[in-house]
Amino acid sequence: MSEATDEQNEQGSKVSASSASDGTADGASVDVEAAFRDSEVREVLDKLDQELVGLAPIKTRIKEIAALLLVDRLRREVGLASVAPSLHMSFTGNPGTGKTTVAMRMAEILHRLEFVEKGHLVAVTRDDLVGEYVGHTAPKTKEVLKKARGGVLFIDEAYYLHKPENERDYGSEAIETLLQIMENEREDLVVILAGYKDRMDRFFRNNPGMHSRVAHHMDFPDYTVDELKEIAGLMLDEQEYRLSPEAEETFREYLELRMQQPNFSNARSVRNALDRARLRQANRLFDGGGRVTKDDLSTIEPGDFLASRVFDGGEDGDQPREQR
Repeated sequence: MSEATDEQNEQGSKVSASSASDGTADGASVDVEAAFRDSEVREVLDKLDQELVGLAPIKTRIKEIAALLLVDRLRREVGLASVAPSLHMSFTGNPGTGKTTVAMRMAEILHRLEFVEKGHLVAVTRDDLVGEYVGHTAPKTKEVLKKARGGVLFIDEAYYLHKPENERDYGSEAIETLLQIMENEREDLVVILAGYKDRMDRFFRNNPGMHSRVAHHMDFPDYTVDELKEIAGLMLDEQEYRLSPEAEETFREYLELRMQQPNFSNARSVRNALDRARLRQANRLFDGGGRVTKDDLSTIEPGDFLASRVFDGGEDGDQPREQR
């Protein structure tokens, strides 16, 4: 055997010994289930399931992102290459479909998997980012980004940042500042752009640089009647109210009518409807006088919904039909 071969074998032995000692040998293993359990991410996913009815595709994507971050962390532990993924997102859909709630839980997951340092959510609109005069926008945007660093920046109705028809608008300056931060500091800040789908699509067409930096596009569908009733049930349980059997049917009819009207906002409209029903129930009990039972205090009846203008073909509101 030549001296060269002996030297190569010796070097190979040293490399193998080194790999074994630092845990990067091919046979090195890690426990995925234990890592998932220790990260406490399951608690956040369960909370998301409990808080939001439906939205199966959205929940699946959030779980996939959590899995990606967990596996990326395990790769680092065994010495494999690890490149921080781009996690900037776009949430599209109508109001009341759970976008802000998902953003909050996403921030928690990112923190628990050590992708961001703090895991807080900073929710803003155009007014928080765009200044009113020359030189005002950049520092204003940077201040918001500074607050969001280490967590998630949630920009609602992000398309209002872009107003090409107004030559004196400073939204483009905010967009440029955002683009720089989204590219250069993506390891400690995730930006989520939210709004109506058609307007967000137009926003991305007009701002291709922004579109190229957004890795995950999630569309939040409107809820069905049955899902809205389930959401209402969760809200009522939390407040220790219930619908009588007759009110259950009346509420379904209310939802079917309300969903066809302008400005319907899914879960937000359900909450508003229940608030108005509670108001009418309270007035009904007050006007009735006398003694009431615990059941009376916690039960909403059909009339508490039927007083809504929705049943007369009008827009939703808390003004009963006899007072219009």
